[in-house]
Amino acid sequence: MYDPKGNGKDRAVQSVRFTELEPPKHLRSIVHRFLELKTLEPLEEDYRFHALPDACVYIVLDQSRRDVAGITRLRASSEELSLGRSFHYINIRLLPGVWQGSPDETGYGMIDSAYAGKLPLVALNRALVAEELPDNLQHLVRFVESLAEGGLVLANPVTERIFRHLDDIHSVADMAAVSGVSPRQLQRTLKKTTGFAPHDFLKVLRLQQSLRGEPSLSYADQSHFIHSFRKATGYTPAKYAKKFDV
Repeated sequence: MYDPKGNGKDRAVQSVRFTELEPPKHLRSIVHRFLELKTLEPLEEDYRFHALPDACVYIVLDQSRRDVAGITRLRASSEELSLGRSFHYINIRLLPGVWQGSPDETGYGMIDSAYAGKLPLVALNRALVAEELPDNLQHLVRFVESLAEGGLVLANPVTERIFRHLDDIHSVADMAAVSGVSPRQLQRTLKKTTGFAPHDFLKVLRLQQSLRGEPSLSYADQSHFIHSFRKATGYTPAKYAKKFDV
């Protein structure tokens, strides 16, 4: 199954805590992980957060500023975001293709302004403040359940089949075959539900496979792997491994 690495953690910074929790069984076709990112003490310089492309949609809650929240996703390349010297975020990482809400609700990159949409994200953010993961997990679970009840998140049978056969996919044609749809149907479905054309979705999946330490699963040769990795992340694999943990 698909187990994306959503970020690279800077090896030089020890005072940042990452917590990842699996969702309960009934939400595992919708949520990949619940996440917390928090400084344990003020840092000496701004923290550069390396967000990796994974095709997931993130619900981001800024615990340091209770009215700041939003929904975001990346394109097919990574972004380095400056989080400052002190921060506390709680995120919900939704699996690719499950978000059914309006594309107008989602943005790219940094969430840094007060939320003005229709979802109760600010109320959720405020409800979480008194506790940390995993103590406040029930609030996040209930929120996702409410999104599912309202049809804003749904399990995606096409991406589920792709993830189930991920190691057998080496081309867009393979992706269509394991999905049980025509290439044209795959194009429409992925573009609508993930925002990616099939070839860009495949690039993201290949990058994520390579982070599992098996680039040969996804790339024709080493030079192709290095070129594709640098294009997606801005680093060669060796430099990335030296600077970041994933």
